[in-house]
Amino acid sequence: MIIRTLEELTALYNPPPVPASTIKEVGWITPHYRALIEASPFVALATSGPEGLDCSPRGDGPGFVRVADERTLIMPDRRGNNRIDSLSNIIRDPRVGLLFLIPGSGTTFRVNGSAVISADPKLLESFAVDGKPPRTCIVITVETAYFQCARAVVRSKLWDPSRHVDPASLPEPGEILAALSDGEVGGRSYDEAWPARAAVSLW
Repeated sequence: MIIRTLEELTALYNPPPVPASTIKEVGWITPHYRALIEASPFVALATSGPEGLDCSPRGDGPGFVRVADERTLIMPDRRGNNRIDSLSNIIRDPRVGLLFLIPGSGTTFRVNGSAVISADPKLLESFAVDGKPPRTCIVITVETAYFQCARAVVRSKLWDPSRHVDPASLPEPGEILAALSDGEVGGRSYDEAWPARAAVSLW
C-alpha cells in the first residue's frame, strides 16, 4: 500500500504531536539553542538544486558554526574536494537544512533557513585556522530552529564505544576508487598517502 495523500498519512500517525513536539520550534536561536550549536563539532548540511538534493558533512572544532546573532549563523567552508555541490546549490536555491550532532549527547539540533555565500576578506580572516582562512563562508538566515529528541541516537547506540565499527572491516577509499576506475585511480598507495595528505590539507 502506497500512501499518496496527507489524509492517509495523518490517519496512520495518531495521536497528533504533543505540545513538547511543537513548542520547541521557533524562528530564532535561543540561549539554550546557542549552547547546543557551540558544543557541536559536526553538522550535516542539506541543500537543493536543479540536479537534485545533496547532504554534506561539515566538521571542525566545537562551535565552528558561529552564532552571529539570534537569526544568523555563519559556517566556514573548509578545504575539501572542490566539487562545491552544496555551494552550487545555494547559488541557485538558497534553502538549507542543518542537523547538528554533539558527541556523547542524544540531543540533536535542527535549523532550516536560507543561505548566501560570502567571500568578504575580513569575515574569512576571522575564521582562519593556522593562518589559513576558508575560501568562503555560508551565511544562514534562520527560519526555524528546534532540538530533536534522543530516540534515533539511543536506538542506534551512536556514541557507544562497544558498537563502534572496526575501520579495518570496511572497504578503504582507495579500494573503492580502484574498483570504480578499473585501477586507474586510487589503490593502496592512495590510502597509504592519506594521513600525510590530510595533515597538510585540513584547513
